[in-house]
Amino acid sequence: MAAGGFSKLPNGTVVVALNLPSPAAGSAGSVRVLVHAGNRARALTRLRNLGLRAVYLRGNAAPPSPDEITAVLHHPDGLIWRTAPDGPAPGSTALTGRDLPGRDDLVVELWHPIRALLRRPTAPA
Repeated sequence: MAAGGFSKLPNGTVVVALNLPSPAAGSAGSVRVLVHAGNRARALTRLRNLGLRAVYLRGNAAPPSPDEITAVLHHPDGLIWRTAPDGPAPGSTALTGRDLPGRDDLVVELWHPIRALLRRPTAPA
């Protein structure tokens, strides 16, 4: 079962965070998906409409952090993802501690729009 959680905002909307298996072929990792919606049911419906059918939220074991909430609220689609916290994917756009003064141990992957996750490779000509 996927870990996840939600946070209700002062204006009544919610941010739902889910750790899901990566839909990329040949990838064994997982991704953290954030959805901003009017309520939890609508957030899950947005993911199901994109083709992620087996998406359920049971409990609140891994709610979104304040930084994640800020990221999804500032994205125009209100639906973003990045590699789950166990480590960035090879070839991903990530900031390392060398990019941030005084933080040699920090690795932060940038958030991506959901279209980048669900994009299917084109067939070779």
